[in-house]
Amino acid sequence: MIVRLSTGDPVVHMSIIEAFPTPPLVRHGLAMTLARQAVGAYGERRAAQHLAGTGLRIVARNWRCAQGEIDIIAWDGDVIVFCEVKTRRGSSYGAPAEAVVGSKARRLRQLAARWLVTTGTRPREVRFDVVSVLPQRRGAARIDHIQGAF
Repeated sequence: MIVRLSTGDPVVHMSIIEAFPTPPLVRHGLAMTLARQAVGAYGERRAAQHLAGTGLRIVARNWRCAQGEIDIIAWDGDVIVFCEVKTRRGSSYGAPAEAVVGSKARRLRQLAARWLVTTGTRPREVRFDVVSVLPQRRGAARIDHIQGAF
């Protein structure tokens, strides 16, 4: 089916137009529906707005290399912050931040090291944060920012 998405704030809206045989998009080897991609993009936009609103200066979003992707890279004073953003539509499977397990933390550390070498950036300190975004049926999404998560 063809799906038209509109990502007006604060709700992601999806309407079905007609059927089609195209398989779901693939990202990092996992099938992702367009709706899940829209929810993820919404969460990353909300997280970036939240971080900027708290005084962080965003320098990169969705930085990619062959080993993976860093959702948000920002300066917090003279500290460089690598942020993993997790968005879930509900709490049935726990809080979004619970999805950041040891293997994800290790990968983010490796990606951060690669970004630092690639850009030649030498910060005083490096910090790894997790931003959880939980859209609400009404009103703004609930955002939890865990500084120094790992």
